[in-house]
Amino acid sequence: MAVAGPISMGPALGLSSAAGLISMLEETEVQLQTTALRSLNKVIDTHWAEVAGSISVIEAMYEDEFFAQRELAALLASKVFYHLGELNDALNYALCAGSMFDVTESNDFVKTLLAKAIDEYIEQRQKPEAEQVIDARLVSIVERMFQRCFDDGHIHQAIGVALETKRLDKLEEAIHKSTDVAEALSYATRVCQTLVTSREFRREVLTVLVRMYESDHVENNYLNVCQCLMFLDDADGVAAILTRLVEGEEEDQLLAYQIAFSLCENEIQKFLSNVASKLAPSPKDTPRENGADEDAAMEDGEEDKKEDEEKKAEEKKEPIALLRSVLSGELPVNLHLEFLYSHNAADLLLLKQMRSAVESRNSVCHSATVLCNALMHAGTTVDTFLRENLDWLSRATNWARFSATAGMGVIHRGQLNEGRTLMGPFLPREGGAGGARPSPYTEGGALYALGLIHANHGEGILPFLLESSRSSNNEVIQHGACLGLGLAALGSGNEEVFTDMFRILRTDGAIAGEGAGVGMGLLLAGSGAGDKQQQILNYCHKTQHEKIIRGCSVGLALTAYGREEEAEPLIEQMVRDSDPIIRYGACLATASAYVATGNNAGIRRLLHVAVSDVSDDVRRAAVMSLGFVLCSTPSQCPRVVKLLAESYNPHVRYGAAMAVGISCSGTGMKEAVALLEPMLTDAVDFVQQGALIAMAMVMVEQSEQSLAPFRKRLMNHIQDDREVTMTKMGAIMAQGIIDAGGRNVTIGLRAKSGYPRMTAVLSMLVFTQYWYWYPLSYFISLTFVPTAFIGLDSQLKMPMCSVTSHCKPSLFAYPAPVNLDDKKDKGKLVKAVLSTTAKAKAKAAKKAREEGKEAEGMDVDGDKKDDEAEGMDV
Repeated sequence: MAVAGPISMGPALGLSSAAGLISMLEETEVQLQTTALRSLNKVIDTHWAEVAGSISVIEAMYEDEFFAQRELAALLASKVFYHLGELNDALNYALCAGSMFDVTESNDFVKTLLAKAIDEYIEQRQKPEAEQVIDARLVSIVERMFQRCFDDGHIHQAIGVALETKRLDKLEEAIHKSTDVAEALSYATRVCQTLVTSREFRREVLTVLVRMYESDHVENNYLNVCQCLMFLDDADGVAAILTRLVEGEEEDQLLAYQIAFSLCENEIQKFLSNVASKLAPSPKDTPRENGADEDAAMEDGEEDKKEDEEKKAEEKKEPIALLRSVLSGELPVNLHLEFLYSHNAADLLLLKQMRSAVESRNSVCHSATVLCNALMHAGTTVDTFLRENLDWLSRATNWARFSATAGMGVIHRGQLNEGRTLMGPFLPREGGAGGARPSPYTEGGALYALGLIHANHGEGILPFLLESSRSSNNEVIQHGACLGLGLAALGSGNEEVFTDMFRILRTDGAIAGEGAGVGMGLLLAGSGAGDKQQQILNYCHKTQHEKIIRGCSVGLALTAYGREEEAEPLIEQMVRDSDPIIRYGACLATASAYVATGNNAGIRRLLHVAVSDVSDDVRRAAVMSLGFVLCSTPSQCPRVVKLLAESYNPHVRYGAAMAVGISCSGTGMKEAVALLEPMLTDAVDFVQQGALIAMAMVMVEQSEQSLAPFRKRLMNHIQDDREVTMTKMGAIMAQGIIDAGGRNVTIGLRAKSGYPRMTAVLSMLVFTQYWYWYPLSYFISLTFVPTAFIGLDSQLKMPMCSVTSHCKPSLFAYPAPVNLDDKKDKGKLVKAVLSTTAKAKAKAAKKAREEGKEAEGMDVDGDKKDDEAEGMDV
């Protein structure tokens, strides 16, 4: 068939069938085939089912190297496979289509294949460089997609894809092409934590962002720069910026103070101490060279001049001193202490009601009430309840006494200068001086309390704690000393402290060894020290004591804090161990390593262990650990654990409750409350306990309107004499959590920057071990953050000022105090009445009615006279 000129098929969209066009594909004339391809390309969305039968013909046309419209044939084949649901083949032919595949179109076909292309590209880019096999055509599509984002002004999308595909060049290009470079940099800094799953690559991204922040054509955002440098562990860079600011104008000095406060929120005290030590030294601290010669040659006039210079230097040094006080944590701690003491709203009558409701012989509930008091007065320095109830408190013996003494550390947390004096009567004494020596349980609890008081700020108390651990061979005292040392030297990696605690571990005492294991974990938190980790793990395989193995496993989990993929060798070694306690530690290590990252690999491992491990303890830990991994996106956790919360296994249900409590703490999230409410009436007592504690963690610092029903439920559990001990214990602990810190604190696992707070996360992880060792429950106090707005002037003093709030006062109002008349409604008691008595009363009542009627008839005239008299008086 010969064709003289171009062929027009008319409006192809009006076809009722594509059979004619399909038959044209079989023609030998290229022009007919081309026309058929173009027409089919227009009607493919409605006639793809017919065209699918001839897909082999279309593929053959593409494979014909001499066919001029190969790319058009590839595009048509791609659309056919797209409609068939074969996205891999569709993407392959879309790549073959080259420029015919227009990424600027906004139809479903283009959007779907672009998403598929980006996913494929990301998957390849995530592999090690040696294993990457990336199709050049795929790169071309991604490049065109980037260009489209730049042209359309979708800079945030470009930044997100650049981070996911590890394209630092495109990240820089996207930021530079933004109309608001400072905003684009801030956005990239914020999403860096959530989109970048590799810790190593995140450091590369932060390095690029710091370089761009410091470039001349970008407005300096010193706060973001210092945040980035902190996570790069660049103390020199932060110190240089703070020194430059603090030596500038007053506005720059204020910015330096604010940056220091923001850095303190992340609670990486080792880094902050390094920054403080690298700040520019004050002139008063700078040693003079050749001092003797200068003194000999100095005349009276020169001495006066030098005094003036020293005064000026002292004035200039003052901002540096203030900055150091912030970085050391001294000033923030004192401000929080002042706030918590002055605004303490804890209700002592509520505690008295709880004390009365708890049987004195029930040691579990007695200890829980002591814990509740400590939490309710955490950081307030108010120990009135303990002083007024010394007889009741003295009923605590052995480990209950250890815990009660440790509670003093919770109440006086932050009193860094007076801590040792306050705990003096309970601390070990040299040579038995000062009268009778306290019991070992009291002394051990006091050492633990010192650690709670000086947590993360323990430079001054470390020598005393070390001496106490060395001077006693009593396991209880060593246990308390190890916990105190771990808290005081949190994350510092102090070699002397590690050596001393490892010595205690090797004595193979079950009680002291457990404390040493946890203490070493706190000491090495976040260090990822491989050799020390291996020493601890090896000892776990040598000892026969489960308490030591558990303490060391928890300690190993703490050392993995924030290490992400760098902790994988340790986690893999632990998760494959035959000992369920070590596998238990592997779940906690996963939680610690991937905290607040939402890492998919970590979540998959935990979910797999949660449904496959033979040990209930391991499964419980796996589910509970999900709360740590997902705490950066609290809304996801209830959805992830929803099915697990309905598991037949009560340990899994308990883990699901605690996971929600951890991830959604302080949010009052409706989804979290809805998931926990059915578990409050679970048939298993320890599931109820976990649900009560988790609900308190979620609802802490919420408005009283939403919290009132839960408060009533707690008191019903506490005052019910028939309630099982486990549930009552959970209710008492929950009461302490919702009223914590004088009703002025919340649970804060993350700082305002979005990054996790180191001390809070580690303390929450240790708190969950109260299941095995009740004294560890006091660790939850270190997760508390005051809910205060504190304004300071240039001298870092609190000025007299007022703040305007547009919220109703009831939203922030404290709960009404318990009234002495508020008692449990017991209802009216009905007296038992005998049948003979009832008959006699009925007969007497009938007689009285008859007599009343007669009297009424006689008094009618008298009533009229009274009415007339009354009218006259008016």
